[in-house]
Amino acid sequence: MAEIKNYTMNFGPQHPAAHGVLRLVLELDGEVVQRADPHIGLLHRGTEKLAETRTYLQSVPYMDRLDYVSMMANEHAYVMAIEKLVGVPVPERAQYIRVMFDEITRILNHLLWIGSHALDVGAMTVFLYAFREREDLFDMYEAVSGARMHAAYYRPGGVYRDLPERMPQYASNNQRSSAEISRLNENRQGSLLDFIEDFTRRFPGYVDDYETLLTENRIWKQRTVGIGVVTPERAQALGFTGPMLRGSGIAWDLRKKQPYEVYDRMDFDIPIGTNGDCYDRYLVRVQEMRESNRIIRQCIAWLRANPGPVITDNHKVAPPSREQMKGSMEELIHHFKLFTEGMHVPPGEVYAAVEHPKGEFGIYLVSDGANKPWRLKIRAPGFPHLAAMDEMVKGHMIADVVAIIGTMDIVFGEIDR
Repeated sequence: MAEIKNYTMNFGPQHPAAHGVLRLVLELDGEVVQRADPHIGLLHRGTEKLAETRTYLQSVPYMDRLDYVSMMANEHAYVMAIEKLVGVPVPERAQYIRVMFDEITRILNHLLWIGSHALDVGAMTVFLYAFREREDLFDMYEAVSGARMHAAYYRPGGVYRDLPERMPQYASNNQRSSAEISRLNENRQGSLLDFIEDFTRRFPGYVDDYETLLTENRIWKQRTVGIGVVTPERAQALGFTGPMLRGSGIAWDLRKKQPYEVYDRMDFDIPIGTNGDCYDRYLVRVQEMRESNRIIRQCIAWLRANPGPVITDNHKVAPPSREQMKGSMEELIHHFKLFTEGMHVPPGEVYAAVEHPKGEFGIYLVSDGANKPWRLKIRAPGFPHLAAMDEMVKGHMIADVVAIIGTMDIVFGEIDR
């Protein structure tokens, strides 16, 4: 009699649901997955090694390109590590701006996640809705840094510049009528803070729309309830962080447990799941978007009432203003030395972590007293999640592999580094 043996199939790297460059080797018994072997490294760019040959400041834009949908959150961990080693204080206003943009970044990340997760499972509309909101958030990034994605806005000692007093507006052109232009510019008449506040007023209604489309949707629940279940004990043992850990019912959030910047002054809740399946992780992330909205509103209120500096006045760490640089020889030397040689960081080692949208994003930095890091190690939140792929998909169908990749919220920039 013919011998029955499992057959092996490649899922990705060119599969649209593989989220970039994941090559998943699946061992199948019919349509049931017996084993999943993730092959990674197809987006390896050597960020950790490159950092050893760049000054501390020059590595900031590399951080944006790690998890390229949560740009400022990556920068935050890196500049926090440098600030810990140097011992430079960050102005209070800069801390509030960082917290506000961390939460804007969290919403950006979760919007891409909910859109692509739903699209992978077969729901088209949410994807289009989510990208409509992402446009507004990209405009906030652009207003403050000049770039829609790779902002390089956080700097050691603060942020690059203060929030602009006026929001960029759409100019009249041949493609759009003047009525449409004025409609687009309606909420851009004031400052950036006015624009963000307008967004925070509208956003809870948008999240309600996503929930209307998905939360009680019969097909969505059939595809996510009871799929990829991880018990709280296993989630901890596997090194899960962020929504993957909270979805299994463990209330671990660095913003509450190890508060950094001004999170200890913020009023927000940590959503947690009960079953540890894809559906619970979906509910956790949706609620996180609502909580981020609350935090942003609190930051706006404080920033309106408290003007002040946004970067340290220690010119060994941060450059002087253009005005000072043009008017004083000493400041010109500071500027020149900072951008050619870079700052010298005292010898030592430090670990700084932030509650990144995907989990705990950590930077382990070792300095030997030079103007470049001696060693940089990035703790990517997605890496342990992907390592658990085999355990999570075993016994599920091929179609469920897509839902499980979606629930992990995987981005390869940070995994391959």
